Amino acid sequence: MLSIISYGVGTIIGFLLIALLVFWIIQDITQKKHAVLRNYPVIGRLRYFFERQGEFFRQYFFSGDRDEMPFNRATRNWVYRTAKGLGGNIGFGSTNDLREPGSIIFVNAAFPVLAEDSLTIPPLVIGEGYCNKPFVARSIVNISGMSFGAISGPAVQALSKGAAEAGCWLNTGEGGLSPYHQAGNCDLIMQIGTAKYGIRDRDGKFSREKARELGEIVNAFEIKLSQGAKPGKGGVLPGIKVTTEIAKIRGIDAFVDSLSPNRHRDIANVDELLDQVALIRELSGRPVGIKTAIGGWQFINDVCDAILRRGLEFAPDYISVDGGEGGSGAAPQVLADHMSLPIAEALPRAVDALIESGLKERIKVVAAGKMVTPAKAAWALCIGADFVNTARGFMFSLGCIQAMRCHTNMCPTGITTHNKRLQRGLVVQEKYLRVANYAQNMNNEIEMIAHSCGLHHAREFRREHVRIVQTAGQSIAMNMLYPYPELKVSS
Repeated sequence: MLSIISYGVGTIIGFLLIALLVFWIIQDITQKKHAVLRNYPVIGRLRYFFERQGEFFRQYFFSGDRDEMPFNRATRNWVYRTAKGLGGNIGFGSTNDLREPGSIIFVNAAFPVLAEDSLTIPPLVIGEGYCNKPFVARSIVNISGMSFGAISGPAVQALSKGAAEAGCWLNTGEGGLSPYHQAGNCDLIMQIGTAKYGIRDRDGKFSREKARELGEIVNAFEIKLSQGAKPGKGGVLPGIKVTTEIAKIRGIDAFVDSLSPNRHRDIANVDELLDQVALIRELSGRPVGIKTAIGGWQFINDVCDAILRRGLEFAPDYISVDGGEGGSGAAPQVLADHMSLPIAEALPRAVDALIESGLKERIKVVAAGKMVTPAKAAWALCIGADFVNTARGFMFSLGCIQAMRCHTNMCPTGITTHNKRLQRGLVVQEKYLRVANYAQNMNNEIEMIAHSCGLHHAREFRREHVRIVQTAGQSIAMNMLYPYPELKVSS
């Protein structure tokens, strides 16, 4: 009896498989979109399957530890170990090729600073003397802008709690201030994007009333002009990720693509930018900075000239310089690939312009753009940055596996999805500790580099403490590659 049933079930399954095969053959040879499928029905489907799976096979089986982009396996594994508190030690030598042009080499001191002689990194005050409520920033490494919407509620909540534990700030991103940002009671920077999400009225225009209200909650504001992933194009949040909750926070319709304008409608030139900086500072009493990618000398020079003409009270309290390699969200590939200077060129240009104008003490500098390791952060400090922001470094600390599905709402680690089933994998009480570990250990290892260079703390870094490989076997000191400019004397 059992054999007859088994035979019958097997026959049915076989018939269904044959029927499915016939269906696929008819479907493939009659469709008109794919030439491969018309000529090779059914078997041609393997081509598309392997194409989709190829990136995962390359990531885990075929690519070397230093081969992948945007972040290689060696870098990701360092972040994972650091976030878990396992340390950043390796054995048998480095796989980093020091012959590669652009490699960073720090100048070690013959007599490094002993641990007992080191000094605590002094906090920097942003906006001191120019606003009612200046911001005392304690950490060199901080969390760059990632909107609630681009990343999930549990991810933002873990970042907030981790930032509070580590003593660093959390940038809200351009999607507005959410309850998740406030979950940890950490230092917050409210980013104002081109769509004014979270700080706009019913007509979508800047709201003075909301600026005053937010001034009681956040530590500083940041006017976002552009970001490294897509300079000249506003934020992009696909409609599938615009939930009812997100739509309410942003003041837009749910499940409709959230497309920010490619610039602020009320800021068309440098003077209007400085007017907006001064207005928000006056309304809120908080420091106000700007975030921008750098395409050349013109913009930063124009900003400096306008400040000198109008007065220091119109200056932004900080400038966040984003390299063209930055970006954690959805972006057109052509802009991500080819628009804006990389941070290695953008940061020295911005800092030099401030030094020439005598504004470096007035305006703090934040560097961003793949700053996920202490070496890159220490390099930025050598150039003249005061702080370092990273988004993807903290995403790795949350468990990001670089699946590159951020824009699809199918993130397998629950970081960039609003699918509740997938979010279940991100346990806030576990991940916030990894966020804190990563921030603290980044700061600690930056200090370790400083001590190896003979410095008492990381804010003593200068350009002569780092060299950049030009060709195999030759490097140049950063102060030779980018000499310190002389202060311009006005006539």
